[in-house]
Amino acid sequence: MNLEKFILAAITMDESKVKVSGGTPVFSCSSKEEMEKVTANLEAIIDGIAHEISENMYIIVKH
Repeated sequence: MNLEKFILAAITMDESKVKVSGGTPVFSCSSKEEMEKVTANLEAIIDGIAHEISENMYIIVKH
């Protein structure tokens, strides 16, 4: 099996909006600035693409 599209990580300020299934790591942040910094760093580290889902949540996906 070769997975081509999947969520690598979720970054949020509201963990109640994230339901983890399948082992996706969730990074909880206390401010918008921290969330943006964590997202940018993870995007580069894990070679994914970040998408803003809402003002309190990003996901990083592999296309």
